[in-house]
Amino acid sequence: MEEDTDFRIRFSSLCFITDHVGFHGTIKSSPSDFVVIEIDEQGQLVNKASDEPVYKVNKILPGPNNLAKKTKLDPQNLSFEERSNQEVNTLAGCSGDDQNYESGSEKEDTIEDGTSKGEEENIDVLGSLLDEKTNDLLNQFACDVKEKWNSKTELIVPSPEFSLGRILDKNQRAILHSAIRQKFPFLITVGKNSEIVVKPNLEYKELCHLVSEEEAFDFFKYLDAKKENSKFTFKPDINKDHRKAVHHFINKKFGNLVETKSFPEPNYSADNPNVVITVRFREKAHKHRKRSLLECQERKVIYTAFTLRKENLEMFEAVGFLAIKLGVIPSDFSYAGLKDKKAITYQTMVVRKVTPERLKNIEKEIEKKRMNVFNIRSVDDSLRLGQLKGNHFDIVIRNLKNQINDSANLRERILEAVENVKNKGFVNYYGPQRFGMGRKVHTDQIGLALLKSEMVKAVKLFLTPEDLDDPVNRAKKYFLQTEDAKGTLSLMPEFKARERALLESLHRFGVTEEGCIQAWFSFPHSMRIFYVHAYSSKIWNEAVSYRLATYGSRVVEGDLVCLDEDIDDEHLPSSKVHLVTEEEESANTYAIHQVVLPVLGYNIQYPKNKLGKWYQEVLSRDGLQTCRFKIPTLKLNVPGCYRKILKHPCNLSYQLIEDHDIDVMKEGSHIDEATLSLLISFDLDASCYATVCLREIMKHDF
Repeated sequence: MEEDTDFRIRFSSLCFITDHVGFHGTIKSSPSDFVVIEIDEQGQLVNKASDEPVYKVNKILPGPNNLAKKTKLDPQNLSFEERSNQEVNTLAGCSGDDQNYESGSEKEDTIEDGTSKGEEENIDVLGSLLDEKTNDLLNQFACDVKEKWNSKTELIVPSPEFSLGRILDKNQRAILHSAIRQKFPFLITVGKNSEIVVKPNLEYKELCHLVSEEEAFDFFKYLDAKKENSKFTFKPDINKDHRKAVHHFINKKFGNLVETKSFPEPNYSADNPNVVITVRFREKAHKHRKRSLLECQERKVIYTAFTLRKENLEMFEAVGFLAIKLGVIPSDFSYAGLKDKKAITYQTMVVRKVTPERLKNIEKEIEKKRMNVFNIRSVDDSLRLGQLKGNHFDIVIRNLKNQINDSANLRERILEAVENVKNKGFVNYYGPQRFGMGRKVHTDQIGLALLKSEMVKAVKLFLTPEDLDDPVNRAKKYFLQTEDAKGTLSLMPEFKARERALLESLHRFGVTEEGCIQAWFSFPHSMRIFYVHAYSSKIWNEAVSYRLATYGSRVVEGDLVCLDEDIDDEHLPSSKVHLVTEEEESANTYAIHQVVLPVLGYNIQYPKNKLGKWYQEVLSRDGLQTCRFKIPTLKLNVPGCYRKILKHPCNLSYQLIEDHDIDVMKEGSHIDEATLSLLISFDLDASCYATVCLREIMKHDF
């Protein structure tokens, strides 16, 4: 494929800083041969289990047996949270903040006679506040309503009513309203001058025409509980028209309170085309209510941090799958950096609007996708890109052999190479995975189109198919031929969340410049900026090669050097970047490891030598001579930064072993001819690439 050849030419033209011969070998023979572990800002490996509790267990509230069995229930002495929990507890259908309820599937805390503890509490509350006769009449009224509905007999108009009488205490009225609606979701309560009137809930009956009565029952219990950040999920449904009807009903009746979304089931396929409707409360549903201090604290946005372990899985695909399982969107996730696909990787993530308990509940389900989550804990904010110290790598390089026409001892060659890079470092190129190695269209091409505000071109580049005959690439090919977003959407598999999000926006807004701008907003900010950064990274790689080819390892007049060794590249301010003078060049004041080059942006300075002119020529070549590196239409600002041209691996250790020692003997091979493998471990700073370090060690392009 021509594009792949161009890609290899681009990387084979990169420079080396060391002069050893190197050797050949194979990396990433399997994901377990390439383990990446994030190092957090405190210098700790994130794969280590935390000493702190996995998640906060909610305070155990008084059970029903502790409620006074008398009419003098004193709600004044209870907090809002305690009152709510004494009235309702954790009922099936609304089990904790942001817990994804599956209708009729989780009946927790049941007692021997089959009545849930939540229901028993409501019975106790009603028994506490109502006299025995009124309580019996209420139960009879509820039974009568249900019998008439079940017998298909239309209720008499106006609807029957049942009065509980006047209840002067406002707090007791509030408790009664909630307890009745939770025990009998098919009833509604209305207040009239301190009197509570109970009526049939006609919206409940209407919903029963669309879903099972069990689902309707649990949905209205969920709706009345009003637990912020909680969700309710209807049973799986393959009928699209039926799902539309359910969406329409809920949005028409309760659209100011809740929102609905459809999600494919995790095992979605042609044989199992089930989709579920998830309902959750709108964030501002309670903004006009007076709130206690406790309520205000509870309404703060929830952030849950966790360590994600994934195996042979692209990070964006992993985030998309987690989003589906948790009922949120990919932009609710934040992370410090991207990780390799063909590897076992560990990294910290933070998800908004999901409680630790909810995340804990999906642990078993995500194992099927080769993912695990642990170190689950509540935090105060999301992560930002670059918010890490670096990464630790444990790598196996197999099938080691000498370079062509090199007859030297292989073990000596390997020892020489590793020690050389350990001492002298490597050229700090951005790795090939940043640009989509092996694909027809590379990420930097999309970034260039975005910088030039060629929105339609950027979309078409993103949807360019590979030379493969599979559903994803057939769908992409159809789009490029027809620009039919709706038709392409019907062809695109459900698991391609990014492509489908883009196509849904194109279907809504059209394949025009304006429509494509809207379509790019279907991606989170971190992904939109990723493509622009990819272009800047490509230019930086070319700049380093030009710098080393032109000046070698000398530090010359007009170079930029870093004056503070302790500041990370990404956070290096212009005030810490110094322009080398003629006198400093003559005096050899600075060393090559202090030289930095700008990563394109609006807030950087260029070298004042041949390299500065080179930057301007490249920008002109790519049509960016007037680019300010701001894309207001996509809300993208690219200030730029500085990056050291050399880096050193830290804490490097290695071991040479024969393959049979690690149980990888090939059929027909002999022990005395077993090939060597190199086990190597090291740490790299954030935004450095292990494959680039290995390239310098081996003098071999992958």
